[in-house]
Amino acid sequence: MKAHNGMRPQDIVVLLKIVVTPKKDWQYRDLGSSLFLSVSEISESLHRSRIAGLIDDIKRNVHRQSLMEFIRYGLKYVFPQLPGTLVTGMRTAHSHPDFNKIFKSEINYVWPDLTGDTRGVAIQPLYNNVVNAALEDELLYKLLACIDVIRVGQTREIKMALDELQNVIL
Repeated sequence: MKAHNGMRPQDIVVLLKIVVTPKKDWQYRDLGSSLFLSVSEISESLHRSRIAGLIDDIKRNVHRQSLMEFIRYGLKYVFPQLPGTLVTGMRTAHSHPDFNKIFKSEINYVWPDLTGDTRGVAIQPLYNNVVNAALEDELLYKLLACIDVIRVGQTREIKMALDELQNVIL
C-alpha cells in the first residue's frame, strides 16, 4: 500500500471538478485534460483523497459532506495564503466577477497570469495550471474563487463563499 503523505492543493481542485462534472462516467484522462494535470497526477490525487476519506473506495463519488467539512474547518490551515506583490492576472477571491458586485474593494486579488486583464495583489493558485482550468469551466472558476476567499478573506466574505460552495457541493 502506498504511503499517505498528506493532501496536496491540487487534490481540492480535482474533487471540485468531479463534483461539477455532469456525467459520472468520466475517465482519469478526461479529468487530467480539463485540469491540465497528468493522468498519474489525477491517480495520485484520488488515492490521497480516498485515504483522507474524501472520496469512496472506487474513487468515483466524492464524500460531499466530508469535503465541505474539510473546506470549512481545515483548508485555510492546510493551504494558507498570504497575498503577494502587485501583478497582472486573472481575478480571484472577492475580485471574481460575480463577487466583485457584492464586495467593493480597492484591492483586487489575482492569480498571476501574463494574459490576464486585471492588475492586483497576487494569490498563489492551488497549482500552476489553475488559470487554464478556470478558463475552461466557469463553475469551477467560481468555486476556486470561493476557495481563495476562504484562504484570504474576511469573515463576511468567508461566510458568503462557504454558502456558495455548500450550494454546489451539497
